[in-house]
Amino acid sequence: MAKTFSFEWLSGCSGCEVAFADLHEKLPAVLQELTLVRFPILMDTKGYPAADVGVITGSIRSEHDVEAAHRMRESCDLIVALGICPVYGGPHASSLHHTTEEMLTRAYRTNPTTITTHPPDRVPAMLAENRPLDTEIAVDAYLPGCPPHPRIIVEGLRAIIDPGFTPIFGQHNICYSCDREMVETEVSALRRGFEGTPAPGTCFLSQGYICLGSVTLDRCLAPCPKAGVPCFSCGGPAIPLLLEPQKDLRALVAGRMAQLTRIPAEEIVRELTRNAKTYNLFLDGSPMLRTKPTTRIDPLW
Repeated sequence: MAKTFSFEWLSGCSGCEVAFADLHEKLPAVLQELTLVRFPILMDTKGYPAADVGVITGSIRSEHDVEAAHRMRESCDLIVALGICPVYGGPHASSLHHTTEEMLTRAYRTNPTTITTHPPDRVPAMLAENRPLDTEIAVDAYLPGCPPHPRIIVEGLRAIIDPGFTPIFGQHNICYSCDREMVETEVSALRRGFEGTPAPGTCFLSQGYICLGSVTLDRCLAPCPKAGVPCFSCGGPAIPLLLEPQKDLRALVAGRMAQLTRIPAEEIVRELTRNAKTYNLFLDGSPMLRTKPTTRIDPLW
């Protein structure tokens, strides 16, 4: 018998829902195994019908998100956090570098393209900060990614439907799916993405480009490195970062890059710190990660 699924979309971009729809011709086969009773991007459902599994995307950012999260928890037997936003806070967690008042001022009061000078009264109030889903309700399963690859979404949902099913993905980092080779080089200066074109086949770290693939969980099958773009960790932290409190994103990346090049580790850490909104973009919302000594959010950044 098909399991019933209910989807809810909190503060996010709908990318995870689109990834589900991106199954294309495989979608009908998936729908034979599950019954959608709520899916805001595909169907017009106003209430919160009872369901076996509730899938929530987006983070907790407004009073509406708090109410919707609790409605889902009450109406669903299991709750799945789908995407980087509900799992770790997502890219808009970089708002933690600013006060809510600063953001509202920039968006409404001093923005030349905004007619009003304050948020409309009908808009749900913003919370003091952006938060992951499990800071508000209990979560039964996590599937990070921005968005997770459609194949991984299906494998994850199948594992939830059938406890005896083993999904294809493991606890690997992005390097597991990347076809680039780590080699020692004489590179002595850091490069940013707009400075030159990375050579194919060679690890970005070896070429002086900061890549977070070695500290990122593989929930995307590494499309960016394969296309010549360094990983910026939209899949969330690799398992060692979560399980071992002393391990830190910047220190791990800097240590590996310093071993492959002639660039001092301290210089790499400084670059990661100066550009925290770039390199911490998808992780700032996690209470666990943002309190680590060398990734603590500092307003001076």
